[in-house]
Amino acid sequence: MKKTIRNVVLVVILFAVVIFGSSSIVITNENEYSLIRQFGKIDHVVENAGISFKVPFIQSVDKLPKQTLLYDLFSSDVITSDKKTMICDSYVLWEISDPLKFAQTLNSSISNAESRLNTIVYNSTKNVISSITQEEVISGRDGELSAAIISNIGNTLDQYGITLLAFETKQLDLPGDNKAAVYERMISERDNIAATYTAEGSSEAQKIKNTTDKEVTVMISEAEKNAEILIAEGEAEYMRILSEAYADPSKQEFYSFVRSLDALKASMQGNNKTVILSPDSPIVQIFYGK
Repeated sequence: MKKTIRNVVLVVILFAVVIFGSSSIVITNENEYSLIRQFGKIDHVVENAGISFKVPFIQSVDKLPKQTLLYDLFSSDVITSDKKTMICDSYVLWEISDPLKFAQTLNSSISNAESRLNTIVYNSTKNVISSITQEEVISGRDGELSAAIISNIGNTLDQYGITLLAFETKQLDLPGDNKAAVYERMISERDNIAATYTAEGSSEAQKIKNTTDKEVTVMISEAEKNAEILIAEGEAEYMRILSEAYADPSKQEFYSFVRSLDALKASMQGNNKTVILSPDSPIVQIFYGK
C-alpha cells in the first residue's frame, strides 16, 4: 500500500515537473519576436531565434512578426497643384523594427499599425502630389514620386516602432470622365512644342545657308578677280614678248610670215579650203619672197 502511494506521488511530482518545465520554455522562430509579459507588462523582448525561459504561471508570451509585411492602401482621390483630381491606388512594404515600441503604442496589433500606415502614407501622398501639376504626375517617373513620398514621411513611423521599406503605386491615373480630354491636351501641347523646335531649326538652317552662300559668292568673286589679274598679266607678258620679237629686224620677216599664215587660216571657213589671192596681195608677196 505504501509503495503504491509512493508511486502515485512520484507520478504526480513528475507530471508537475513536466508541466512546470514545458510552461517555462519559450521557443522563438526566425520570423518572429517573443514578448515576455509579467502581470500584463512587458518584461523583456526575445529578438533572436532559439530557446529561452520564462517564469511559469507568472510570465506569458506574445508573438510579433519579424518579417517584411505588405499593406494594400485603400484607393483614394488626390488633388494636384493645378486643382486636378487623380486616383491613387498604392501599397507599402513595412516591418516592425522596435517590437517594444510597437507593443506599447499600438497594443501589439497589426490592424492598428495598418490603420496608422493608411493615414500617414495617404497624407504624405496627398502632400507630395498637391505640390506638383497633373502633367508632372503623368509624365513623371514612379520611382521619383515614391522617393518623395517616403522622404516626406521621414521618421514619423519611428514612434510606433515601424520602418517603411517601400512605397509603390499600382495605379496613379485620371478619373475616367476626363482622362481622354487631358491626354488630348497634352498631345496638343507636345505638338506645339515640336512645331516650335522645327521652326527654330528651319530658321537656324536658313541662317547657316545664307552665310554659306555669301561666303561662297565672296570666294568665287575673289577667284574670278585673281583669274582676270592672271589673264591680264599673261596678255601683258605676251605683248611684251611679241614687241621684243618685232623690235629685232632679223625676226620681223618670220613673224610677219607666221601672222600672215594665221590670217589665211582664219579666212578659210567650212569645207571649202581654196583661197584665191591677187598677185599683189601681201600674202602672195611673202610666198614670192618679196
